[in-house]
Amino acid sequence: MEFNRDFKYDLKVGQMAESWLADILMSKTIEIKRDFKASRTGRVFVEFFSRGKPSGIDTTEANFWAFIIDGETVVILPTARLKELVQEAKDEGKIWKGGDSNTSQGVLIDLERLVK
Repeated sequence: MEFNRDFKYDLKVGQMAESWLADILMSKTIEIKRDFKASRTGRVFVEFFSRGKPSGIDTTEANFWAFIIDGETVVILPTARLKELVQEAKDEGKIWKGGDSNTSQGVLIDLERLVK
C-alpha cells in the first residue's frame, strides 16, 4: 500500500480492515486454540491425529483458526493457509507427539510463519 498523509484516506482504509475483521468474527466459524508454551518456544502445536484417528486441523470445518498466546495475543489465519503450513511440515518430517499424555500427533509451526 502506498503511503498517504490524508486522514480521510487512512480512516477509510482502517474502516475496511474493521469491516473485514467484524465479518470474520460475526459470520465465519473460528476454531480457537490456546498454546501455553508458544511464548517461550516461539512455536504452536497443531494437532492432526489423536488416539488412532484424524483430528484437529485434519477434521476441522472452521473457516479460520485463532491461536491465543499468553492470554493477550491472538493470531487469526484462514484454515486453508494453516493446512498448507501443516502439510509443509509433514512433508519435511517435522511430526511430534503432544497433547494429553502424548496421545496426539502434530507439527510445530513458528509463530513467525503464521503471520507471514
